[in-house]
Amino acid sequence: MIQLHTEFLVDESGQKKAVLLPLKDWEQVLCELEELDDIRAYDQAKQSPEEFVPLEEGLKLLRK
Repeated sequence: MIQLHTEFLVDESGQKKAVLLPLKDWEQVLCELEELDDIRAYDQAKQSPEEFVPLEEGLKLLRK
């Protein structure tokens, strides 16, 4: 799990309005989100009834 070092910006009444993260923490969050997106795409592809083609064949089709 990511260890975040968050700070909050609050309005005049003390309500949280924004989050501040160190840049290193933000980059880690982005990396984790990209990995999650890849996992979701993989899961979706596995559930698809479509037939897959080998990489080389797919590249040939794209070049046409």
